[in-house]
Amino acid sequence: MNRALKLVGRRAVSSIPVLLIVVVGTFFLLELASGDAVDAYLVSLGGGDAELARSLRESYGLDRSPLHRLWLYTSSLARLDLGWSVAFNRPILDLILERLPNTLWLMGSATAMAFALGTLLGILAGARPGSAADRVLSIGSLALYAVPSFWLGLVLSLIFAVQLRWFPTAGIETIASGKTGLDRALDISRHLVLPVCALGFIYLALFLRMMRAGMAEVWRQDFVLAARAKGLARSRIVLSHVARNALLPLVTMLGLQAATMLGGSVVIESVFAIPGFGRLAHEAVAARDAPLLMGIIVSSAVLVVLVNLLVDLAYAALDPRVGAGEPAS
Repeated sequence: MNRALKLVGRRAVSSIPVLLIVVVGTFFLLELASGDAVDAYLVSLGGGDAELARSLRESYGLDRSPLHRLWLYTSSLARLDLGWSVAFNRPILDLILERLPNTLWLMGSATAMAFALGTLLGILAGARPGSAADRVLSIGSLALYAVPSFWLGLVLSLIFAVQLRWFPTAGIETIASGKTGLDRALDISRHLVLPVCALGFIYLALFLRMMRAGMAEVWRQDFVLAARAKGLARSRIVLSHVARNALLPLVTMLGLQAATMLGGSVVIESVFAIPGFGRLAHEAVAARDAPLLMGIIVSSAVLVVLVNLLVDLAYAALDPRVGAGEPAS
């Protein structure tokens, strides 16, 4: 337990400079973009004079120097204050807390499905490298990995939502359904089936191929040959020796894919009209709401860091060397 806590402590300290780089880099990249929230607001009004634009920029603090605004923003972050959304006229933290659960449901469900099924199918393929099952699963995973997630989402929606009408076409739950408790949970689950499959199948193929390749490598290790020489059952060798050792790189990849999974969920949210981070980021860009976009990016970075901390804990549980001088990745 102490070993895992020390590992998490080191990772948490090392992630602070990473978050600072994200904040500073994103801030200046947004500074290079043309226009601001005042321009978008005046366009929505059909135009406005220079005096109105100057007054609005002064009230929003946009007339100050970039360094001064960066200092104010980092000071606010230290107090867990993400600022005020110009487009929504609401605190950014409230908007993020409102949309974040939908993205977490989508991302978490897709990750769990992809990791669990990818690992199981990878074990099935890697149990006998070169067998018919291995060839079928390897070819199928390669074909699935080559499919864009948004195209897969559209195809799944067309078949299972439009033609067969098994699942809803869009949204996170039925609007104004009045459902509560278990009924609402089941309704949300039905709405998430197609988005989760569209997002998770791509990463399922990746985990399957990694697990299969890892097991094929472990089969050639001396300790596996010794286990076979002792006459241990093949199922025990596969599960207790080969699969467990091949699982370590897969756990590392799970942390590395967290950011990619989050980016993929943004696309899927647009396809299935799920009110999550994806639509919120799109609305922030359309309104040129830089503070809101900054809040989304910073929150996403924190989320990725937290996922990697959990992955480090899992890695430490699987490999006793981690936290005792060995890095997790």
